[in-house]
Amino acid sequence: MRTIKHILDRKSRELAIIEPEKTVFEALKLMADKNIGSVIVMDGTRYLGILSERNYARQVVVLLNKSSKQLPVREIMRTDLPKLSKNDPIEKCMEIMTQLNVRYLPVVENETLIGLISVKDLLDEVLLHQKDVIENLTHYINT
Repeated sequence: MRTIKHILDRKSRELAIIEPEKTVFEALKLMADKNIGSVIVMDGTRYLGILSERNYARQVVVLLNKSSKQLPVREIMRTDLPKLSKNDPIEKCMEIMTQLNVRYLPVVENETLIGLISVKDLLDEVLLHQKDVIENLTHYINT
């Protein structure tokens, strides 16, 4: 069974992190600079939540009197996402993302954030697994 660990072992562990007091504008700039769709919100070493482009698009419009250059990240970050374990099966991650309609989930071990799984990570894993199965079947047929 393929687990979240398989994904984490292949991808970079470098995470885009921002403090909760920083402005939404600073978070958006970080996302643009790194060409990513979300940032992890941390207070020192403590995971607090995730801010995604989707949070911004949906919530800043609701906060009509606020500007992204003044609005702190903590006011629109997502704090209610379930935390994955590196031992969770990939299917569980897919189910959670589908049920909650989210694109990112944190991976936590011993109360420490160790990674972030995205929909793209899951798609890459599924494609890689399919490629492995095809290669194995081809080898089996040819021997």
